[in-house]
Amino acid sequence: MTRLVTVAHGTRTAAGNAVAASVTAAAGSRLGMPSVASYVELCSPSFTSVMESPEPSVVVPLLLSTGYHVREDLAAVAGRALGPDALLAAAQVSRLLAAGASSGQPVVMVAAGSRDPLATRDLMIAAAYLSQAWGGPVRLATLAGRGRRPAEVVRTGDAVSPYLLAPGFFASRARAESSAASAVAGVIGPHPAVVDLVVARASELLAARRSA
Repeated sequence: MTRLVTVAHGTRTAAGNAVAASVTAAAGSRLGMPSVASYVELCSPSFTSVMESPEPSVVVPLLLSTGYHVREDLAAVAGRALGPDALLAAAQVSRLLAAGASSGQPVVMVAAGSRDPLATRDLMIAAAYLSQAWGGPVRLATLAGRGRRPAEVVRTGDAVSPYLLAPGFFASRARAESSAASAVAGVIGPHPAVVDLVVARASELLAARRSA
């Protein structure tokens, strides 16, 4: 039987790695497939070790934008990055409202960032998705790589939406560097919309495999 394999970045924060495991288990259950969450680094099982198994697999990255890992580490076996996508924006809206942000309030989307120009393109598209879903202006800040930092972008009264799947180093930095904001949402986390997206991506890959 084909299994669902997800691959997240990995973090030293146990709660962060648990997000990938939770999303993967829920998506596998929906698909009626065995499933396993794997990680690029900092956590086991590693993606490399999981893929040493001879079982047929469909691979869905839990990485939110194009970057080194998607283009180099996973290019031969995985589909595209999980984001940008309107379902992620829907999850971000849910987290913003839960944090006390008001609909239409100016938002800064804070992403990990990358030196890859294709990642910058993806982040701009993700910010546009969020703006449409939120019904208000969204500006972009990054914590590393290309782009402006939160301290340069976040203004008094803004709400902050971390474009991060799981708690960990970058999530802590996003909150610490957004002190001017009136509300800082939680990370996207194991939101039902994320599970929907993983299910959709796996289904697309399975359909393409059957028609090949």
